[in-house]
Amino acid sequence: MRILYAIQGTGNGHLSRALDIVPLLQSRCEQLDVLVSGPPADLPLPFPVKHRAGGMGFIFGKKGGINFVKTFWQFNSAAFLREIRQLPVQDYNLVISDFEPVSSWACKLRELPCVALSHQSAVLHPQAPRPQREDTAGRAVLRHYAPHTAQYGFHFQRYGPEVFTPVIRRQVRELQPTNEGHYTVYLPAFDEQTLVQRLRYLSRSTRWEVFSKHSQQPAEHGNVRVWPVSGAAFTDSLSRAAGVLCGAGFETPAEALYLGKKLLVVPMKQQYEQQCNAAALADMGVPVIKSLKDKHLAVVDQWLHAGQALSVDYPDQTAAILDQLLREQLPGAGTPARKKAVLETS
Repeated sequence: MRILYAIQGTGNGHLSRALDIVPLLQSRCEQLDVLVSGPPADLPLPFPVKHRAGGMGFIFGKKGGINFVKTFWQFNSAAFLREIRQLPVQDYNLVISDFEPVSSWACKLRELPCVALSHQSAVLHPQAPRPQREDTAGRAVLRHYAPHTAQYGFHFQRYGPEVFTPVIRRQVRELQPTNEGHYTVYLPAFDEQTLVQRLRYLSRSTRWEVFSKHSQQPAEHGNVRVWPVSGAAFTDSLSRAAGVLCGAGFETPAEALYLGKKLLVVPMKQQYEQQCNAAALADMGVPVIKSLKDKHLAVVDQWLHAGQALSVDYPDQTAAILDQLLREQLPGAGTPARKKAVLETS
C-alpha cells in the first residue's frame, strides 16, 4: 500500500502534528511519501520529504494579521496549476491531506479520493463554535481551499463523532512541566519591536520569553528576551513557563492546555480559522483579546495576576484514529489482491 501524506507548511502547527503522524503511517504501509507545500519551514523535519511545492500559503504580517500584499505577490497561479497537474496522485492507494491544497486539487482534477486529516475539518463541523460575527468569505476559503472526499478533524473538544481531541506530539507528552515564572510568547503576526514595546509597557517585572518569526538573532530587552523560532527552544520554554500568550492557532494552545499552563490568546486579524478557535477557547474559559492595544491590556494584567490553568483530557489516540481512517477509507487494503485492485483503478 502506497500513501501520500500532504502537509500545509505555512505556520508550524501542521508540521508539529506530522512529527507523530508520519512515523505511525510509515509503520502501516509499504511506502509513505510526504509532500510539504508553502514557505520554508521553521521546524527541521526528521523524515524525508519527497515532494515540495510552493502551494498557496500566506505570509504573516507585523501588525497582528496577514500581509495580503506580500501574500498576493508571492502567489504564482501558473506555478500552482503546474504543481497540481504534475503531482502523480494517481500512483498512490490513498492521499491524506492536512489542509494541503496541491494534493487536494490534484485529486479533484483526476476525480480521485482525498482524505482530509486536519484541524480545519473540525472547525467546519456544524457543532463547532463560531465567532459572533460570521465571515462568509473566510468560511468559504476554509471550505474550498483544500477540497476532500472524506474528513477527520481535530479540535479542542469533541464536538461530534468525526472530531477528535488534539494530537499532542510525543516530545510534549514526555515533558515534566515546571513553573519557573516566565511567560512564553508566540505571536507570529507581530514584529519584535511591537512585542517588546507592548510587553515592557504591560509589566517590567514579568519575565517574557518571545519567539519571533521576524527575528534572526537572539536579543535581550530588559525583562523581554527574544529568540528566532526554534522548535526545541520553544518546547523547552513552554515546559518551564507559568503561562502562554499566543495566537489562536491550534497546536500551541492545545499543547499549553495539555501541559497545564494558563493561556491567553490573540487571534490573527482577517483569519477566520483563528476567530473560530478563539470562540472555542473562550467557551472553555480561556481569555481572548482582539489586539495588543492599550484598551485590552487590563485583561492581560488580570490574567497575569489571577489567571488559572484549565484542566483538559487529551488522551494519546493518534494511532487509533489512523487505524480508523485506513479501515474506513481502504477496507481490505492490507491484502495483496486489494492492493493490486486499487493500483489498477487509480
